[in-house]
Amino acid sequence: MDDSERDEGTEPGDRGESEPYPDKADLDESVREAVERSRMGAPAVGEAVRDRFSADEVFQRIIAAADEEVTSSGRELFFSGIAAGFAISITFLLYASLSAATDSKILGVLLYPLGFIYIIIGGYQLYTENTLPPVALTLERIASLPTLLRHWSIVLLGNFTGGAVGTLVLVWGGVFDPAAAAEALAISRKGAFETGWWPLFFKAVFAGLIVAGVVWVGFSSRDTISRIVVTYLAFLAIPLGGLFHVVVSFSETLYLLLHGEIGAVVGLTEFVLPVLIGNTLGGITLVTLVNYFQTSEDRLESARFAGIERRLTPREWAFGRFAGRSYVPILDPSERALSRGDEYRIMVPIANPRTESNLVDVACTLASARDDATVHAVHVVQTPGYRSSAPSRRQRERISAESERLMAPIRQTARGYDVNFETSMTVTNRSFEEVFDAARRTESDLVLLGWEEDRLWSDARAERPLAELTNQLPCDFLVVRDRDFDASRILLPTYGGPNADLSAEVVQLLQSAVGSAVSLLHVVGSDAERESGEQFLEEWALDHDLTDAERLVETGTVEAAIEGAAADHTLLILGATERGLLSRLLTDSLHIDVINDVDCSVLLTERPHERSLFERLFG
Repeated sequence: MDDSERDEGTEPGDRGESEPYPDKADLDESVREAVERSRMGAPAVGEAVRDRFSADEVFQRIIAAADEEVTSSGRELFFSGIAAGFAISITFLLYASLSAATDSKILGVLLYPLGFIYIIIGGYQLYTENTLPPVALTLERIASLPTLLRHWSIVLLGNFTGGAVGTLVLVWGGVFDPAAAAEALAISRKGAFETGWWPLFFKAVFAGLIVAGVVWVGFSSRDTISRIVVTYLAFLAIPLGGLFHVVVSFSETLYLLLHGEIGAVVGLTEFVLPVLIGNTLGGITLVTLVNYFQTSEDRLESARFAGIERRLTPREWAFGRFAGRSYVPILDPSERALSRGDEYRIMVPIANPRTESNLVDVACTLASARDDATVHAVHVVQTPGYRSSAPSRRQRERISAESERLMAPIRQTARGYDVNFETSMTVTNRSFEEVFDAARRTESDLVLLGWEEDRLWSDARAERPLAELTNQLPCDFLVVRDRDFDASRILLPTYGGPNADLSAEVVQLLQSAVGSAVSLLHVVGSDAERESGEQFLEEWALDHDLTDAERLVETGTVEAAIEGAAADHTLLILGATERGLLSRLLTDSLHIDVINDVDCSVLLTERPHERSLFERLFG
């Protein structure tokens, strides 16, 4: 029925439970959205129409643009930089040609900004233009310093390459007539020969201020015409003020070099270098920092995913390779509501819900042996490569709905156990590293991973070195090689150590849950060592509450002894060596052939433990 029929006879206060009145916050939000999204752009009655962006809004626009820039591939940045560098040749061509044709420096200056307008409006990558957006992202600790330097280096190399190509065409292509060629040499000599190092530097500082200021003003403009006017007037100030731009200076140096008037080393160190440093410091110090600190603490809001506050740590910021919001995962809002009491939490990362329900079986079996255990299944949705922008609300809703559908069988599996069970989702292109972050966020005690051909980390990216990542475990880890998981007869080889302690705890949980029969195995080198081996195994079993377990002491090689004993068991539990387990799993360097040779399921355990700086550096 239509609206009139639905409203007829309905008195205020007569709405049923199916149509509750919205609360005041919802009304305020809907009114605000209606105002902001009105077709004509008109605000509510009595409000003024603002004709410019606030400083916070400009900064947020810069953050969004910077994120897209730093998450671009090196190829995109380089070729965009080439286009910008070649466009600078247009500036050099017009400046020299008109100055020669009219015998007037002022008229030549009027065409100087055209190449820069071409760059700014075309969206090409110019080095000095990039002093503002990527630095803003780095100041917010959304991108790291190495990422910023990578971005600058690629763009600068592209600019120099494009400028070099343009200069070669000007010199050898017969573009200049004799008068224009002579004028181009005179212009180039002014910077290279007639201006000292420090004057070049300070003139370049002011040029860097102008260019970075153009970027700020450009983001505060609401139309293209305004940006063109601002760009033209700003870049007109460079030749009028006798200032220097690094890409133009590079082109002028190369022009002099090709005419045999300057050496390469002298030109680069005495002309290009002071201009490069001055442009960089001018853009960063005089514009970026000033504009950054004039904005409020709310400036980062648009750079977050649904309010997620994930900034780089100081170490990640200084040494990492993180690039913009691409590293920020999309988290399930329900994760915030997950209980974080005194319960024992087992987290199960799920990459493929269709094939990994067995992991939930194992986790629930372990949890059922404890009264305070909770199993948390995390659907890790891996996205390829870098995300250059945040997904829309509709995309997030679609991903969430698909995750709900795929995880339904997982939840059905968990219902067969008397355990607390929770699910959440995360979307990331750093899937393996995100497992570590999720374990820290949810304060997990144990992470249970599957080790199959399509393992979670097979296509994953990790921003930090794998050795460093896996030597900083947030909690205990179990890695399951599942072959019809059956814990009725367990074989536990042991040599002591923290990982063996974790193995013993897992055995105790399985004993309590399914009544497992347990055999302990210790391998010695010869018969002469058998007695000491038996004594070690007896004491170890007593210390770990496994005195009812069968104790086996074998001689020979470790792998042969384990393989022989495993033939009569349904589950083999192995603790990692001191070199670690996960780092070698990730690099396919785990040379324990017995894992592939035995027919039973294998459970690999690793417990976090402190390592000295010497151990971290030298293994």
